[in-house]
Amino acid sequence: MEFKDYYEIMGVKRDATQDDIKRAYRKLARKYHPDVSKEARAEERFKELGEAYEVLKDPEKRAAYDQLGSNWKSGQEFRPPPDWDSGFEFRGGGFTPGDSAAFSEFFESLFGRGGSPGARAGARAFHARGEDHHAKVLIDVEDAFNGATRVITLQVPELDAQGHVRMRERSLNVKIPKGIKPGQQIRLAGQGAPGVGQGGSGDLYLEVKFKPHALFRFEGSDLYLDLPVAPWEAALGGTAKVRTPGGVVDLTIPAGSAGGRKLRLKGRGIPASPPGDLYVVLKIVLPPADTEQAKAFYREMQDKLAFNPRVGMGD
Repeated sequence: MEFKDYYEIMGVKRDATQDDIKRAYRKLARKYHPDVSKEARAEERFKELGEAYEVLKDPEKRAAYDQLGSNWKSGQEFRPPPDWDSGFEFRGGGFTPGDSAAFSEFFESLFGRGGSPGARAGARAFHARGEDHHAKVLIDVEDAFNGATRVITLQVPELDAQGHVRMRERSLNVKIPKGIKPGQQIRLAGQGAPGVGQGGSGDLYLEVKFKPHALFRFEGSDLYLDLPVAPWEAALGGTAKVRTPGGVVDLTIPAGSAGGRKLRLKGRGIPASPPGDLYVVLKIVLPPADTEQAKAFYREMQDKLAFNPRVGMGD
């Protein structure tokens, strides 16, 4: 996928004010409107302008785009990094309605089909409850396993007096419930936008995802762990010390285990309701043949063991 430089499309600098962006769009939209323009590629340019303006006119979408845009140039291959939008606080919760055909694959890879995380909720009445805010946060799997209280820092896009987008940080003490799973939300009452008139404040919803872990993979409430084992442990059986989020346990390795075999530790996953399991996946690791003694041992196995790993695959 090609990276799109929305600032280049709009013909403005990256530090342009919101008024600069609005004026640039109006000028270029008149120039390239397909009903009146005689410019080459007018319809295509008009579509690109609409997509760029959809992002840059909104401080929240623009701040999210700027998080990525400085790392790419137009024409470069683009793939957004995993969890690139974590830690951003946005208004609203849904996507703006619209014709998704008006937006490119690049736009949709960032903001979804037809909208963005910063969708406005619409006009408020004189007395109205404040908008809910939303953010994605990354936590350690150990916090979900045991429960914890952590300080979460969020980036809040705002406009300064000159119309530039600036990021404001705010930190909150957040109680992480034991057993929370990726995709679930933590609600912080009254931490959204302030209300109008006598309306109360909105709430802040934190969508939880797990940070990448050196040992564990996650699927819902289940955890997966790759366990290296020696060939003799797999062939003869034995026990191995296995780390879990709740501590170290002794795992029995059945004799005759093949590489890739899954051993289930029931209830050792995320302590949700019902609790998840921990699956230990055996990975057979061969000793290196890096000495004459080791090479001799492998030759002896080759001579004495009637073993063909490719039986059933033909000659």
